[in-house]
Amino acid sequence: MSSWKLEINTVGPLQMNSVLLTANGPDGPVAMLIDPGEEGPRLLTQIEKTGCQLTHLVATHGHFDHVGAAAEIQAVHDLPLLCHPEALPLIEHMPAVQAAYNLPTTEVPRCQTSLSHGCTISFAGQEILISHVPGHSPGHVMLHLSQFEPMRIASGDCLFYQSVGRTDLPGGNFAELEKSIRECIYTLPDDTIILTGHGPDTTVGHEKANNPFVSV
Repeated sequence: MSSWKLEINTVGPLQMNSVLLTANGPDGPVAMLIDPGEEGPRLLTQIEKTGCQLTHLVATHGHFDHVGAAAEIQAVHDLPLLCHPEALPLIEHMPAVQAAYNLPTTEVPRCQTSLSHGCTISFAGQEILISHVPGHSPGHVMLHLSQFEPMRIASGDCLFYQSVGRTDLPGGNFAELEKSIRECIYTLPDDTIILTGHGPDTTVGHEKANNPFVSV
């Protein structure tokens, strides 16, 4: 377990935190890229620097700042983008949304809608648990990285440092978001480190005590 490492690359105009996970697996060193958002060449360079084989591309949800560079990475690494089925409509409409924000449009990536609540991703000979945490968007998931001590969760835009994901975008629902946070995040150990989609890391205990949107 000590061989597991992660690197955060903050990319794009919205400063999204892309998570590069590496580990020594049974067949050698492997990598997983969580939220291949923007700045594809930079992310490809960071993957190459690890000396690991990229085996997984994963999206916490379908907003363009989290998946915009996926197709560019797929041109080098022939992998599907793993996502929740309900994330697919957002991903498919990504170019139109980018254009509406006056941003360069990117190609829609090839997706595999295999993620669901309670499923696992096999990586480096171990299993990563997936939780469905809707609210910010319908197909939002988070990854439990229990191989670290203390545990990390890649939470996407569900919960931030003393804030939460916005719910005024299409498919957003604050009641769902609050339920996701209370049932899937606040039930984890207080020392669990939350890898947020934007901004600094935080912990479950800190958010339970200080988050003004979902408090305990």
